[in-house]
Amino acid sequence: MTPIYLDYNATTPIDSQVAEAMLPYIHGLYGNPSSGHAFGLEARAGVDRARHQVASMLGCHDDEVLFTSGGTESDNHAIKGIAGADRARGNHVITSNIEHPAVEEVCRYLEIQGLEVTYLPVDGHGLIDPQQVEDAIIDRTIMVTIMHANNEVGTIQPIREIADIAHRHGAVMHSDCAQSVGKIPVDVDDLGVDLLTIAGHKLYAPKGIGVLYIRRGVEIEKFMHGADHEMGRRAGTENIILEAGLGIACQLIEQNLDGYIQHMGQMRDRLEAGLRREIPGVRVNGHPEKRLPNTSSVSFKDQEANTILDKLQSVAASAGAACHADRIDVSAVLKAMNLPIEYAMGTIRLSVGRHTTEDEIDRAVQEIADVIRVQSHV
Repeated sequence: MTPIYLDYNATTPIDSQVAEAMLPYIHGLYGNPSSGHAFGLEARAGVDRARHQVASMLGCHDDEVLFTSGGTESDNHAIKGIAGADRARGNHVITSNIEHPAVEEVCRYLEIQGLEVTYLPVDGHGLIDPQQVEDAIIDRTIMVTIMHANNEVGTIQPIREIADIAHRHGAVMHSDCAQSVGKIPVDVDDLGVDLLTIAGHKLYAPKGIGVLYIRRGVEIEKFMHGADHEMGRRAGTENIILEAGLGIACQLIEQNLDGYIQHMGQMRDRLEAGLRREIPGVRVNGHPEKRLPNTSSVSFKDQEANTILDKLQSVAASAGAACHADRIDVSAVLKAMNLPIEYAMGTIRLSVGRHTTEDEIDRAVQEIADVIRVQSHV
């Protein structure tokens, strides 16, 4: 059977226009952007164009866009960079207990180094109450880092409210927007953030490229040391091939976001309606309204996620829990939401994309329903 890809939150295919934009820098425009001759100037023009395309999508200045190797580096640079630059002012960071490991593990590491971290809880929908941020801030708080949208259940956080609270207390606001860019509007002034993370491979650009937005005036310690690349903020010769791809990917989002949102929302709603019709008792996780238009975390009572995925012949999805002979490993997000174990153990994440079709959705619903029916009678 033709495979059905419903794991777009894990990674996306490279858009054909993105691939086309990369080709000139693979086949001919190979100059070093730091070189002063014609070859280098051609490459530099490509870097500048890509930076402007990203900035235009985010609603920021070109010089606020820092190219990185991906979302993980951007998160590391943001958190470690503020911790290093502001160590004389304070040593307290606020985050949530549903962050991606690229944020959580950095915070855990910095705790070993003497930083104090507060991990805020979420409600049953995976939503943070801004009042909890207000209550957690102390005079030593230097940063609040909260993801814009959760990668597992799709819940969208009230980043603007949280940023306003952080700023009233003199703290810097960072948001990991790896999952939200390309699925909902992301504008740095609307969100009120000082630092923002983008991962290229989540928005139909290549793997190995990302962005850290750094608002003008924010002091941040260097993460990569060496020559004076990226306006002196990140050493290493620019990867113009990947940057050109990311630039076009961002331009496509700026031009077509409304259409992307409408299509993904229709496909997700069709998926959930079909599952509810075919499988009585299926549970949909995440906020009912404040949720990414493409993300569906669904739980099947008294099932095992890894068994469901193993039995699916053509549907690609992700598990919310891994069941072993002696234990069940439920994701940190589902634990934080206090999802009952009988549902958590049977949770899978289905995420649609720009090119997902109705036929793919209908076939996926039927195949998932067939597997659940068989498993229910084993």
